[in-house]
Formats: sequence, structure tokens, C-alpha cells
Amino acid sequence: MSAAGPAINRAALRGAEELPAPVSGQRHEIGSPVGRLTYYSAGPDAPGKIPPLLLVHSINAAASAYEVKPLYEHYRRSRTVYALELPGFGHSERGKREYTVRMMTDAILIAVREIQSDFGRGPIDALAVSLSSEFLARAVSESPLAFRSLALVSPTGFTSRDKGTSVREGTRGKPWLHGFFEFPVWSEGFFRLLTSRRIIRYFLNKTWGSTDIDEGLLEYDYLTTHQPGAQHAPYYFVSGFLFSKDIPKIYNSLTLPVWMSHGVRGDFVDYANKTQVEGRANWTIRVFSTGAMPHFEAKAEFIAAYDAFLAGVPSAPPA
Repeated sequence: MSAAGPAINRAALRGAEELPAPVSGQRHEIGSPVGRLTYYSAGPDAPGKIPPLLLVHSINAAASAYEVKPLYEHYRRSRTVYALELPGFGHSERGKREYTVRMMTDAILIAVREIQSDFGRGPIDALAVSLSSEFLARAVSESPLAFRSLALVSPTGFTSRDKGTSVREGTRGKPWLHGFFEFPVWSEGFFRLLTSRRIIRYFLNKTWGSTDIDEGLLEYDYLTTHQPGAQHAPYYFVSGFLFSKDIPKIYNSLTLPVWMSHGVRGDFVDYANKTQVEGRANWTIRVFSTGAMPHFEAKAEFIAAYDAFLAGVPSAPPA
């Protein structure tokens, strides 16, 4: 087992009627223009003057706040930390509707406003994993004063095919493919086929670049993919509608301190286009000898590197 904690009891999952909380702390549910959103919060009794930290999971068929659990459980001991579940995932609303880049970006901005309603209007630190890095970067570009720093873990938008797309708008969405996946006759059944434990393990092995995956994450992935409506947001994801063509332009527009990290194993190792930001004064790039989830595989090393980055970020001005 990894440092993320013991595996979830498999028998208990089979008998569970509701999805258990992916992390500890207090669960919050809010109504919003993008539907019902769920987020979790925890922290020490006296967090001091350290800004809150917002964590955002990746986007895939089985995404949930469990994907940021190692960081959430670590940082809750020293600062107030929040874990958001994006529309269509985890405990947030999963209805059959259109899932868009705008919806995901707005969900992050809504969560930030909720955090600032608790802590005042000072800027926060935020970290996102994989494709959600695009949504977080867009949120920062639209509301820069709300953020003190930005961390991108295995972010999308830096592959060789992303070169030369910085001035293009729109997404990579394929309507015909989404229509195929959501065809009523097989929509739900096909998703169940794609989310068996065997298939989830196969994709986690590709993400890790190793068979030494986090078993607790696998078990939670299985349960979250077997909730009502679990297929709708993932079908927009696999059809390309959540990938923005203009994301290189968004990354290039960032002026606050940015920490980017990625691994060298598995299916997510093409970062040829990171040359566009390498060497910029506000960008720090760290490469780990892991797969795409370095905060699971090399938790201590990851946290030490991230803490070193945060130590160099200027303190937030008074709200």
C-alpha cells in the first residue's frame, strides 16, 4: 500500500448504498448555476496566517476527490485545505446534461468564492491534477487576484500536438462520438463494461507506468463509477469536449507563481510543449521518477518540493 492509507474494504463497498466520503473533514453541498457542488474542508483549530489550499482532482471515467487524498490529509494538519468535486463526478450533481469547459471553470470559481466567504478576500493557493489543470489555469486567468499561487500536476496541454494551437479557440469535441457513447440502448451498459475492476486496474497501471498502483484508489474508482449517472461527464471527456484548443495561450498568460510537476513513466510523459514556459521567472518545473500521480508514488518527495516552492511565494497582501 502507498502512503495514501489502507485499502477500502471490498465487501463494505459491495454493500454500500451511498458513495462514502473520499477524504476526511466536513462535507459541504451548495446549489450553483452549474448544479449541486460538493466540496470538503479540514484544517487545524488554529491555522494561522497561511492561505487556504484548494485541491482539484483530474478528469477521467472514475474521477473524485480521492485523487488528491494524500495531499489533503497531509496539509489539513497545518492549514485549511479544500477538495472540490467537479460537476459530474464524486458527490456533485451527475445528471444528463452538457458538460463543458465553462462549467468546470465556473465550478472552481464558485468554490473559490465559497472559500473566501470563510477567509476573507485574500488570495488562495490552488492545485489541480491532469486535465483539471486547464480549468484551474483558465479560472486564474479570469480572476487572478483570487489566487496567490498555482500548482499543476501532470497537466494536459503540453504535448507535441499542442504546439501551434495557442490562437485557436473551441475544443477538441467530436459530436458524433459523444452521440455514439450516449445512445440510449447501450449508454449505461457500455460504461459499466468499461469500469469493471479489471479495466480500472488496467488504466491505473497505464497511469502509474507500473503495476504498483494505489489499491485504495482502485476500490474507490470502482464504487464511484457505479453510481447513478456516472457515465455522463466521462462521455463528454472521452469525446474531447473538455479539452481546450487555446490552453497554451492561457498558460502563457499566467503571471502569478506557477509550479508544474510531472512523471516519466506510463502513458502521460509527452511534455514536449513545456518549452513554451520553461525558463520563465514565474514558472518552476519539477520532474519526478514516477508515473502521472507523483503525490501518491513519491508523497514525501512531492510535498517537500511543493513546500519549497510555496516558501518562495510572496505572502498574500491584507484582504
